[in-house]
Amino acid sequence: MEYQIINASQIDALWELQKLYKTEIGESEPENMEKLHLKKAIAESRIVFYGAFDECDLVGCCSITIGFSTFDYMPSGVFEDFYILPEYRHKGIARQLVQFAYRESGVSTLIVGCADCDVKMYRSLGFSISLGNLLCLE
Repeated sequence: MEYQIINASQIDALWELQKLYKTEIGESEPENMEKLHLKKAIAESRIVFYGAFDECDLVGCCSITIGFSTFDYMPSGVFEDFYILPEYRHKGIARQLVQFAYRESGVSTLIVGCADCDVKMYRSLGFSISLGNLLCLE
């Protein structure tokens, strides 16, 4: 397994995982305009995707959006878009991908917001500090 940053030229492979991810979590499949927005955000480094590759095939991904936190006055990251193809799960790939993304991103803290049913999984991947509740304003 090889781990690397996914660039905008790899949008088609990433897009296939994004659609599977959205379907699995019960959201509607994203449309082509959203793909263009994502490609632009990647090209402009507003979001960084990290991938797990089995030879040339993208089999897992996650993203980190970098900001700044006064928690420790260092760069912080928001971890999202975490998906591993079902046939590649329970093989240690998820843990390695998370660690790769964390190291490569250069952030000092990495935050994930998740559903209650996913807390155990994220704890097993190293997200061990509880920061209360994350809320969203749309």
